[in-house]
Amino acid sequence: MVHLAVALEGAGWHPAAWREPDARPDELFRPRYWADLVIEAEHGLLDFVTIEDSLGAPRDGRTDRVDGRLDAVLIAARVAPLTRHIGFLPTAIATHTEPFHLSKAIATLDYVSTGRGGVRVRIASSPDDAAHFGRREFPVPLPDLAEEAGDWVEVVRRLWDSWEDDAEIRDTATGRFIDRDKLHYIDFTGRFFSVKGPSITPRPPQGQPPVAVLSHVTEIHRLAARSADLVFLTPQDADDARALGQEVRGLREDLLVFGDVVVFVDETEQAARDRKARLDDRAEFTSDALVFTGTPAQLADQLLAWRDAGLSGFRLRPGALPHDLTAITRGLVPELQQRGAFRREYEAGTLRGLLGLERPANRYAGATR
Repeated sequence: MVHLAVALEGAGWHPAAWREPDARPDELFRPRYWADLVIEAEHGLLDFVTIEDSLGAPRDGRTDRVDGRLDAVLIAARVAPLTRHIGFLPTAIATHTEPFHLSKAIATLDYVSTGRGGVRVRIASSPDDAAHFGRREFPVPLPDLAEEAGDWVEVVRRLWDSWEDDAEIRDTATGRFIDRDKLHYIDFTGRFFSVKGPSITPRPPQGQPPVAVLSHVTEIHRLAARSADLVFLTPQDADDARALGQEVRGLREDLLVFGDVVVFVDETEQAARDRKARLDDRAEFTSDALVFTGTPAQLADQLLAWRDAGLSGFRLRPGALPHDLTAITRGLVPELQQRGAFRREYEAGTLRGLLGLERPANRYAGATR
């Protein structure tokens, strides 16, 4: 069985996707648009969606591309209550965002989704991004940014554990709402952060919402091994998938390894190629990930070959929305189900459960305050 997720980005990953006949460019800043996409993904029984985010927009003078975005964590929190099963991994920028704030935001997402929240951690290395804040000089070497992101995740995780699961006693007879002995200082002091804690939000329903990282280089592989539950890689073929998977699992064996693929899917291979060519005529498209054009059956062949090379699952980036999302949910998913490679119903009520991750014990449980 494979894990499947989709990466939602604006009107799609191709910069000309907003000009497609079925696109909804006038709704990109409305909750209904995002709700429709996630509900469709849940219809396809997908494990989770990621929602892209960044601190900057392209400033190359072009006016023919989608510009502006909503906050990914807030989108997830708005849409999650409209769904029942699918998980949410919105993107959070660790470089310029305080871990205390994001720990509270992702814990809140986990509550409003009843245990289906998580976070995809991203580094911001651009001096233009840093200029929004004006607190630091950039550029900063990647190893330093990766170390900072690792400390960021460590603070977030400790804050999630700073309340024991049964810290809220809600005893109306005695007037005690919480047991103060079950709230803990995290007392984290490192190169980048000094955070005392505890959080102001009780421990999330999952205990530790899953953390994900997209990685292309060794420094970020190490960050994933230190801090994440799953890592997104960008192999170009099955041999590459095997080699990359072995590299990151050599750092940590139990890390879930997903392969990223940009997809343009149609009933025939020629239709997919023609549609992508039409989009390419309108705007140049490049990608860090493999770009697939073909049918659901051909995509299933590709993914299963990568599964056999050792990958745990796949994060598919729809080239154009909603076309390639529905091609995944109504074309690829039935194809994988027929091959016995994908679920026919949701088997767990939390994102950790869907990913096969146990609920972790609280690191501070039983410790004195």
